[in-house]
This record gives sequence, structure tokens and C-alpha cells, in this order.
Amino acid sequence: MSKLSKYIIGAAATAVVLFLVWYFSNVVAYVLISAVLAIIGKPLVMLLERIRIRKRHLPKWVAALLTLLVFWAFLGAFVAIFIPLVFDKLNQFSTLEIPQMIEAFRDPLMSLQEFIERTFAVGSDQFSLVDSLTKQITPLLNIDVINNMLSSIVSLIGNTAVALFSITFITFFFLKEDHLFYDMVVAVFPKKYEENISRALNSITDLLIRYFTGIVAESMIMLTVISIALLLWGMPVSNAFVIGLIMGILNVIPYIGPLIGAGISLFIGMTDPIVGYSAASMALIIGSTLLVAKGFDDFVLQPALYSNRAKAHPLEIFLVILIAGSMAGVIGMLLAIPAYNVIRVFAKEFFNNFRLVQKLTEKM
Repeated sequence: MSKLSKYIIGAAATAVVLFLVWYFSNVVAYVLISAVLAIIGKPLVMLLERIRIRKRHLPKWVAALLTLLVFWAFLGAFVAIFIPLVFDKLNQFSTLEIPQMIEAFRDPLMSLQEFIERTFAVGSDQFSLVDSLTKQITPLLNIDVINNMLSSIVSLIGNTAVALFSITFITFFFLKEDHLFYDMVVAVFPKKYEENISRALNSITDLLIRYFTGIVAESMIMLTVISIALLLWGMPVSNAFVIGLIMGILNVIPYIGPLIGAGISLFIGMTDPIVGYSAASMALIIGSTLLVAKGFDDFVLQPALYSNRAKAHPLEIFLVILIAGSMAGVIGMLLAIPAYNVIRVFAKEFFNNFRLVQKLTEKM
């Protein structure tokens, strides 16, 4: 068989696999999430297996079950603490009076109005920044919009319940039989590629363990640091923890996430300021707090948590995030980096004779 024929067959097989992955995307997502959870939980399973009760080690299925219970305990604690705060904040926005909110921003808005009038020679009778913002914001904070959002969240919870059951069931077997996912992947490829697949899976396992454990640790530390800092300024507990939660979650999206989180945080803080502080003062407090926290993350947390992670050019990462976001929204942006690194590992293993692949994987 000629080399061209091999490439054609390989491309056709790849296209079929990608179509099946797209067609059964929900099932594939459940399996991949379960595999990631199994990777994260594997160290705990191994630790629990060493426990001796009456001179006998814990059975692996018991260790897997206990690990799942730990996952559920963390999820339950997270939901119990933060979900009520988020719903309370949404309800608060639904009753927010637009003139009252605009009034909180009046000083900086009037300064901006004066700047626009001087720069563009526009009279106050021709353009009013306050009126324009009122017209733009009113539809966004309409009670019907908020209620529709709450209804969507309730519907999402129902779909999430099915997903959680499926993921829990699959994860249990991946934890109990740690070779199961490995065997599933190897079975897709011809036997002659088994050695290549083994190397790729070992590299991917190490990479994902570092990445996801680092992500969880980084998010929790950022959530705690930002929340405590804002509480020390006197911010209400609900606002401080909601801002901490937003920044902790969105911080995992490089470049774009922290900017989006900062914008939402400023809006929350300035519409519900600390007693005795103006909107401008709140913007300064929140902005400086987030800036210091980001510096702590960039120069302390990330070097400590990701010292051995696969490297990539910042522009490369930025483009990957934009593409993933356009394809799968926020979820795509969250999973862009680990998915890209997995693709790079397989590309390095199977297509290393291409110059583009060599260039993209040279730092791995």
C-alpha cells in the first residue's frame, strides 16, 4: 500500500471517529469527565487501599466508593454554600431600580459626559450618557429576563442530575478498574500502535493530574484570598463570597476569564457598595484587590502549582481559547487548554514527522 493510500485511509478513519464523537457527544463527555475524575481520584484510591483493618487491606471497590463519597461531599458543600448566594444575588438584581443604580455611578458618568462633550463638541441636549445607559441596561435587568434566567437554571439542574448519575456510575468503575479507560482507548487503535498509545496515555495521565489538581487548588486559594480581602474591607459576606467564587472559577480561563470576572465583580460591588463608600471608591477597592490577587496568582501560585506543565506560546493559547469558545462557549474555554495539550501529546506521538507538529510540541 502506497504512502498516499495510508494517509487517505487514516484521514477517512479520523473523519469517521470525529463524526461518531460529535454524534454521541453527550456520552463522550460523560466518559471523558469520568476519566478526568478517576485520574484526580486515583491517588486517594491508592492511599485508601493501604489502610489496614484487622490486618487486611481495604478492597479496591470500597476505596473507589469512598473516593466518590469524598467527591460528592465537596460538591455538596460547594452547592450548599455558594448556590444560595448566587440565587440571592440574581433576585436582588431583579428588584434593582435602574435610576438608583445609575445614581451610584453618577460622578464617574458625569466626568465621562464632560469628556465626551469636550472631545466631540457634543452638547448635553444632543447626547446624555445617563439616559443612553438607562435605555441599554433596563432590558437586561427586567424582571422577566431574570425569571427566565432562573427558570433556565432550574431546567439545567434537572439535566445535570442525569449527567451526575451517569458520571458517578462510570467514574466508580474507572476508579475500581484503573486500566478500564486505558483498555477502551487502546482497543480503538490497531495493535501495532499499542506502544505509541501507551506512551501517549501515560504522558496525558501525568499532564492531566498536574493540570486539574492545580486548577482545583488554584481556584480554591483565589476564592479564599479574594473573599477574605474583601471581607476585611467591610464588604457584606454574600457579595464577598460571590465575587470570590466568580473570580475563582473564571480565573481558570487564561487572559479572558479574569477580565470577565473583574467586570462582573466591579458591577456587583458598585451597585451594592459598602456603607460609607462611593461607587468610585468601590471600584478602586475591588480593582486593587483583584490586581494584587492576580499578581499573587501569576508569580506565586502558578509557578508552584504548574512548574512542570506543558508550555505553549501565549498567542497560541489565546487562539486556542478563542476557537474553543466559538465552538463550545464557556465550557469550551474551560476545557481548551487540557484538550489542546492532549491533542499535542497524540500529535507528537503519531505525526512528529510534520514540521508544524514539531514546532507546536517542541517544549513538551
